[in-house]
Amino acid sequence: PHRLPRDVFPTCVCCDREELRKHDSQGAARHAAGSFSPDHRRWISRFQIQRGTSDPNSYKSLGDCFRTIFRNEGISGFYKGILPPIVAETPKRAVKFFTFEQYKKLLNLTPLSPGLALSVAGLGAGLTEAVVVNPFEVVKVSLQANRDSFAEQPSSFAQARRIINSEGFGLRGLNKGLTSTLGRHGVFNMIYFGFYFNVKDAIPSSPDPTLEFLRKFAIGLVSGTISSCVNIPFDVAKSRIQGPQPVPGEIKYRTCFQSMALVYREEGYLALYKGLVPKIMRLGPGGAVMLLVYEYVSGWLQKNW
Repeated sequence: PHRLPRDVFPTCVCCDREELRKHDSQGAARHAAGSFSPDHRRWISRFQIQRGTSDPNSYKSLGDCFRTIFRNEGISGFYKGILPPIVAETPKRAVKFFTFEQYKKLLNLTPLSPGLALSVAGLGAGLTEAVVVNPFEVVKVSLQANRDSFAEQPSSFAQARRIINSEGFGLRGLNKGLTSTLGRHGVFNMIYFGFYFNVKDAIPSSPDPTLEFLRKFAIGLVSGTISSCVNIPFDVAKSRIQGPQPVPGEIKYRTCFQSMALVYREEGYLALYKGLVPKIMRLGPGGAVMLLVYEYVSGWLQKNW
């Protein structure tokens, strides 16, 4: 089998000082990319857990969602479930980029083409990231579904303890909805990394630094937008499984594809795309910023450190 180009997938191990510096700079870049990545999922979960117009708590639009939350829960209502993303965000982005690089090296040993290997490496990174982040997602969604005022709802740690005490750590407790989370992150990162690096290599670079920055930002923006459009049915299924069930004590949304089929049958195919607008607002520019921070910080550290 042919090997992938060395400039696409570096294969040497950290056997000298230069390579050690390179790996250290990539690690710092992963941390920086995670720190700069925004996470504004408060409104998305609210859209995705509502069950059509028959739901008495249904929002008519994104603007109606904003107004209703502000009127009923105050400004603090927009920050429900904020602690789990803060705790998980930087580590999960570091896991994403670190595992992406490792999967690329492993795929150098396979006959896959460079373009396909980038997508497969992104899929592997997304699946790994999903395992890390899913418990935080369970706590976050359960807090965001709570329509009580901020002062009346439990803290993130109290909510996590409640879930563990009542349901345990398994697939009905702190890891509920794991399959949907695997699909959400796996599909997103497969397209996100595959599209970005393949298109970036296909479009000629510009000698002008400003134009080159705009070229990369535009590709990252399109990459994040397309990835969000493709993976959102998994996101809806995840929110339905991890959020409150329609009838207390009765589990309606059990598995990923069963939940998708149920939403489609009862509410139509558009219900599988609930929350798409705020998700694109978040992951379109946010995805572009994350990749650019990673590339520029990594490049600067390799050159100057």
